[in-house]
Amino acid sequence: MAYDYDLVVIGGGPAGYAAALRAGQLGKRVLCVERDKLGGICLNWGCIPTKALLTNAHLAELIKNHGQKFGYNGGDPRWDFHQIIKRSRDVAGQLNKGIESLFRKYKAQSKQGVAKVLDPHTVQVNDQKVTTESILVATGVRPRPLPGAEYDGKTIISYKEAMSLPERPASLAIIGAGPIGLEFGYFYNALGTKVTVIELLDRVLPGEDEEVSKELQKCLTKRGLEILTSSKTGKVEKTDKGIKIQVETPQGPKTVEAEKMLVAIGVLGNVEGLFADNVKVEIVKNHIKADPKNGYVTSVPGVYAVGDVIGPPWLAHVAHHEAICCVERLFKFADHTVDYTTIPGCTYTDPGVAPVGLTEKAAREAGHEVRIGKFPFLASGRAIASDESEGFVKLVFDAKYGELLGAHLIGSQATELIAELVMAKKLEATEEDILHAMHPHPTYSESIMEAAGQGLGQSIHF
Repeated sequence: MAYDYDLVVIGGGPAGYAAALRAGQLGKRVLCVERDKLGGICLNWGCIPTKALLTNAHLAELIKNHGQKFGYNGGDPRWDFHQIIKRSRDVAGQLNKGIESLFRKYKAQSKQGVAKVLDPHTVQVNDQKVTTESILVATGVRPRPLPGAEYDGKTIISYKEAMSLPERPASLAIIGAGPIGLEFGYFYNALGTKVTVIELLDRVLPGEDEEVSKELQKCLTKRGLEILTSSKTGKVEKTDKGIKIQVETPQGPKTVEAEKMLVAIGVLGNVEGLFADNVKVEIVKNHIKADPKNGYVTSVPGVYAVGDVIGPPWLAHVAHHEAICCVERLFKFADHTVDYTTIPGCTYTDPGVAPVGLTEKAAREAGHEVRIGKFPFLASGRAIASDESEGFVKLVFDAKYGELLGAHLIGSQATELIAELVMAKKLEATEEDILHAMHPHPTYSESIMEAAGQGLGQSIHF
């Protein structure tokens, strides 16, 4: 049968547009359908524009808290909140145009609209039906609402509204101390908003190494954020001034009042209305079940799914690599697979947090005898020169073989430095390999070498 396309991709985010572009590079006829703008949530409303905001926050904090040390005597700077937001949106717009140009370069087609899978080879796009040899679903996720306090876009908001508010709120309550909640908490606090973070579990970033979580909470509290851990959000009431939240804390009941409330407690897969009744794609807990070992095929042959819509870890770089692996395998170009043991994570607060591999606790629970190499940025000449010496590099090694099991960084450059350790783990580097790999001086990266040396008792600077 002659199909209209070799591949129809539903969703134009980090997974969808990567899949479409790779198919285009391979000379395939591909159509990518996106509800809004190419780049998806990540490029337009998530990963990229939030980093523009966080850069502003870092600049504001640098001048406020470190300016005098650097010789700045201009007094308290005045920040134009509207310009900060505008710059963030401009960054997203610039990159969106870049994606559009790549589609033209690789002859991949795109269409704005709503897609529905009618059968394994037919997709309805708006009011038109197209046929295709294969279908790839990459529709992503959306914020999970707090039961009893659903989003209204004004007082109870998600990350999307948080990055484009018309005015800076005087106070902000954040439900959830994961990466999204803490990044927005850091941003608004740096600009002068009173921020209260409420977390049900016993620490911020509860999935991270415990030492890292403890250090980050200490650093953010020092900056002025109020962080309530082991605390349950109770009744939420809208008031004339904003929001009133009843919170059960370890110290007893507490009332938190704020102008706005940001809910950042998780995500839901975008699967509603995606499949016709006769297309029995298996869905588990709002996410499509796909088989990574079999090219990300779903329960319906010919229909594939990648990215956030298939479940955690809900990271753009994971979605990207899943998409590339899926397309290359689908068109018999290559048989790569995603190595889920070397996935880096990043939280872009300041200090930032970046892990890869096993935490110390997980390594011990897995039966490893571990050796820890830990080096503080307080002993790094480069970090001291920048007056950004908070945090540390923590490396988890197998004591018997020297294998790098995990790495956990907290510090100013953590989200950049982690790539070295992803590569080290991917190439099965040992602690001696890392120690004897020459690192340039003076750099933050020397702290990785020193951490490996510290585990062996050979660190020179600590």
